[in-house]
Amino acid sequence: MISERDSETTFDEDSQPNDEVMPYSDDETEDELDSQQPVVKQGQNQINRDAEEGRETLKKDCSWQVKANDPHFYEQPQFKRTVFLCFKKSKYAGNAIKTYKYNPITFLPLNLLEQFKRAANFYFLVLLILQSIPQITTLAWYTTLVPLLLVLGITAVKDLVDDIARHRMDNEVNNRTCEVIRDGRFKNTKWKDIKVGDVIRLKKNTFVPADILLLSSSEPTSLCYVETAELDGETNLKFKMALEVTHRYLQEESAMADFNGLIECEEPNNRLDKFAGTLSWRNMSYPLDADKILLRGCKIRNTEFCHGVVIFAGADTKIMKNSGKTRFKRTKIDSLMNYMVYTIFVVLILLSAGLAIGHTYWEQQIGNSSWYLYDAEDFSPPYRGFLNFWGYIIVLNTMVPISLYVSVEVIRLGQSYFINWDLQMYYPEKDTAAKARTTTLNEQLGQIHYIFSDKTGTLTQNIMTFKKCCINGQRYGDCRDGAGQLQSHPEQVDFSWNTYADGKFSFYDRYLIEQIKSGKEPEIHKFFFLLAICHTVMVDTSDGQLNYQAASPDEGALVTAARNFGYVFLSRTQNTITISEMGTERTYDVLAILDFNSDRKRMSVIVRESDGSIRLYCKGADTVIYERLHPKNLKREATQEALDIFANETLRTLCLCYRDISHDEFEAWNKKFVEASVAKTNRDEALDKVYEEIEKNLILLGATAIEDKLQDGVPETISRLSKADIKIWVLTGDKKETAENIGFSCELLTDETKICYGED
Repeated sequence: MISERDSETTFDEDSQPNDEVMPYSDDETEDELDSQQPVVKQGQNQINRDAEEGRETLKKDCSWQVKANDPHFYEQPQFKRTVFLCFKKSKYAGNAIKTYKYNPITFLPLNLLEQFKRAANFYFLVLLILQSIPQITTLAWYTTLVPLLLVLGITAVKDLVDDIARHRMDNEVNNRTCEVIRDGRFKNTKWKDIKVGDVIRLKKNTFVPADILLLSSSEPTSLCYVETAELDGETNLKFKMALEVTHRYLQEESAMADFNGLIECEEPNNRLDKFAGTLSWRNMSYPLDADKILLRGCKIRNTEFCHGVVIFAGADTKIMKNSGKTRFKRTKIDSLMNYMVYTIFVVLILLSAGLAIGHTYWEQQIGNSSWYLYDAEDFSPPYRGFLNFWGYIIVLNTMVPISLYVSVEVIRLGQSYFINWDLQMYYPEKDTAAKARTTTLNEQLGQIHYIFSDKTGTLTQNIMTFKKCCINGQRYGDCRDGAGQLQSHPEQVDFSWNTYADGKFSFYDRYLIEQIKSGKEPEIHKFFFLLAICHTVMVDTSDGQLNYQAASPDEGALVTAARNFGYVFLSRTQNTITISEMGTERTYDVLAILDFNSDRKRMSVIVRESDGSIRLYCKGADTVIYERLHPKNLKREATQEALDIFANETLRTLCLCYRDISHDEFEAWNKKFVEASVAKTNRDEALDKVYEEIEKNLILLGATAIEDKLQDGVPETISRLSKADIKIWVLTGDKKETAENIGFSCELLTDETKICYGED
């Protein structure tokens, strides 16, 4: 079975792999297909035919092939690449990673090469060579060799200590274990021994060892919750969902061992949010997208176990493709010292040249006529001047400060310890101290001129709280009693009437509660019903309590608010959603989900109501919602006024709206939606075009206002950085008024600041 959601991917026409594209054979290598066929939905045959028609086009772009549980598949000649002359190796990387610079063989040559990039070191190497020439040497060669070896040795030891730490980190990662199918059974295997095509089992709170296709999990409909902090710094849980066919048939260990699906997808690349490919299994093709892929570096959360097949391993994984090669870094101080040494070296050459010219003149005038200066060598005065030029270079070598490099290295080492010991950079709540991970870049911290920062989650706590709303032109959220009269002393609303209420939720407008209980305002019902149904939040139950897992904290706050006001999101499958409406439990068919992205700035769901009617619910930024409203929206101006008030209070706002859709209109639109969902090229553009056709003539319900508080100490920190003449830029997607007020509250903007607007 394949649902409409399964058929959505994000394959772009211009998506080209980073690595060299290898030629492949078109010969099919699949094993005999099982006689058992999965039950197929009506319309699946059409989707499958569309997938088959685009198969040849897909093969040209998706040239990476993975066969589950078949190690011999990768030994075919077309999967080999030439590494040197006639020597070939598999193009599929092993899962062992390395982030270190050196190994026992390359340490000495690479480290010396790096050190001799320093002008002073290279100068003393040349000096040592000159001192080994008897005709020009004026000092013993060991007078240069000993300090040079001392400088090189100290730096080499420091670099070796840093690299040993990287080796230890790599060994710790490579020797982690997980369960892999071996000889038909799950067996504990080290990460470094995992190969492409292996079927693995991951357990709760463990890291994902490679980029894998999710096959099934312990959750209903094979959901899998992951934390992606290692990839993008986000601590919010995100969820992945397996194909319905693999969820149904791949739960038992024996089924995992017999799984022989063929995955054709794009070559390894560094795009974390993009993936396109197909799974061919049992004479059927299933589109794959990024929502079905678990990336290396993710951590399994709130899921007891999950199964997957390895698609990219080791250096081919997306996180490693983003890391790039470990490169040598040079600070501004290093560049400055090199410049100083070059300048001193030019002065030294000019001085030695002047002395050599003077010596030549002296030889011509006096040296040749003085018998007591004869050294038994019949050299001409110019040649003697040439030899003495190099002699003066050697004698005046003390002008070049080789000890300066050693001094700087010692200072950097001391600075790194001071950073580690700094109590002002210690965070007692989590017992976390500052840590200098390298001793070569410390002084760069004092060279910063610009800071570019995100707002949400960086300057703010990323803990969203529902504060106010506007429904049908009426604002709610102020401190009012049940009759709608303002109160001077805020009293928290009692939610004891709601068995699903979240005890942490605070609200002070009793008038809204009375309006909800009375049921006289149908717009209020639609408003909170929309919050409960138009989202991608997942729910799990523990100890009888509902726990929401949201990819976005905004969505979590809105669904939690609806829950407290009596519209409780209870559960969902791939095609249905269950909601408790003021104590009455109902299940709705979800006909389509029109996803949110940064370009659309909105999301919609199309559901079939209990009476059989079809309705679209939409929420998004006011700028895009107002463009798509029906011309006869009566509460447009009142809602806009409320949005401006909320923005001035630094609250994050969203507009809510809906429209009724006839059955004929939906059937015609859904046909286009399915076709766009299986498009092989420009799929995103095709889906956006289809979305636009249905998201029009919307009826405005109202707006929500969410608070995201600043983190402790943000204004003081920005003020101190500004006094250090550091320029700070903050990126935010808020409305202009909201952004401006937050700028003042965090002291990024002051009364003396001149504000320039984009339209100016």
